[in-house]
Amino acid sequence: MRNPGRPGISRREFVRGAVLATAAMAAPAVLSGCGSTSVAPTLEEKIAQMLVVGFRGTSLDGSEPIARDLRDLGIGGVVLFDRDVLLKTSGRNVTSPAQLSALTDAIRRLSRTPPFISVDQEGGNVARLKPACGFPATVTAKSLGDLNDLAVTRMHATSIAATLYENGLDVNFAPVVDLNVNPDSPAIGRWGRSFSADPEVVVKHAGEFVTAHDRLGLLTALKHFPGHGSAREDSHEGFVDVTDTWSELELVPFQALIDSGQARLVMTAHIFNAHLDPVDPATLSRATLTGLLRERMGFTGVVVSDDMQMGAITTRYGYDLAVRKGIEAGLDVILVANNMVYDPDVAPHTIQLVAGWVRSGVIPEARIDASWERIRKAKAGINAPR
Repeated sequence: MRNPGRPGISRREFVRGAVLATAAMAAPAVLSGCGSTSVAPTLEEKIAQMLVVGFRGTSLDGSEPIARDLRDLGIGGVVLFDRDVLLKTSGRNVTSPAQLSALTDAIRRLSRTPPFISVDQEGGNVARLKPACGFPATVTAKSLGDLNDLAVTRMHATSIAATLYENGLDVNFAPVVDLNVNPDSPAIGRWGRSFSADPEVVVKHAGEFVTAHDRLGLLTALKHFPGHGSAREDSHEGFVDVTDTWSELELVPFQALIDSGQARLVMTAHIFNAHLDPVDPATLSRATLTGLLRERMGFTGVVVSDDMQMGAITTRYGYDLAVRKGIEAGLDVILVANNMVYDPDVAPHTIQLVAGWVRSGVIPEARIDASWERIRKAKAGINAPR
């Protein structure tokens, strides 16, 4: 796509440059290092950066709650879906390439800071940008792992990355690095989301996926830590216990990609494993996120939750308590898909909630500062090809 009146400059390059320049002038205080001053952000601005929120709508005119969240509150970003789960309708945020490009441009124009514009585009059964809406066809991770030809995986991963880049997205919640321990797992194996039960195969193909996105300066997220592939239940629906099915082999792909410098973001799993934490599921477990992922495995990047409105969380904890426990555990980004439940005011509610905990001493502000700094560094790497 070329921008009329600006020959030689792609529409994406032109829009992104203009928007980032505007954001730097309008709100330089929020992400120091991105603007021309180093004025410290407020507590609320730092908390807002920890939120990635879903919304309804295929276009934005500035009057919507999500526009308020981006413009006035400065939330960290958005997550887009093709289908509205609650309404059981298609076309929630995505209907065509032209529509999607216009929407992502609008999101950037409205944003106080460079936003995470994220999507789940794993390929195959989990792809929000579908051929029916005019996007290139994709295949499952399992089909690529079964073929085990890295050149073919590279081709498909490059196509996915290019599709996201050309349509204004910059974060892909993929690849899945769960091992296909249980081929009938209702969340992973049954949908062909895992490359293989063999960690070596998973690491090689996931590495190609990450590299393809790196070349275009897009962020990827390894998921679902510490491994969802052995589960017998679906965490979208309710409590999932993998204590008797999980093994440390499921950590191997995460560790290998961390060690090779290919772990950009890591997404958590809402699974309970008494061997790792006898009380809380991984997303809410300090032993798992801080003790295991950061201290033992050496991950220094952004940890993002899976959707905090999923049944595995809400049925046992409720949203508010889960947010507090997640932050205490070590989450940097609270992902609220707003798709299984819809709350247009979830962002201001969460910001006020967390700010209250910080000011009352329940959560140290240093915990918020650490996440804000990791998010700032991750955003600085967007559109910076490696």
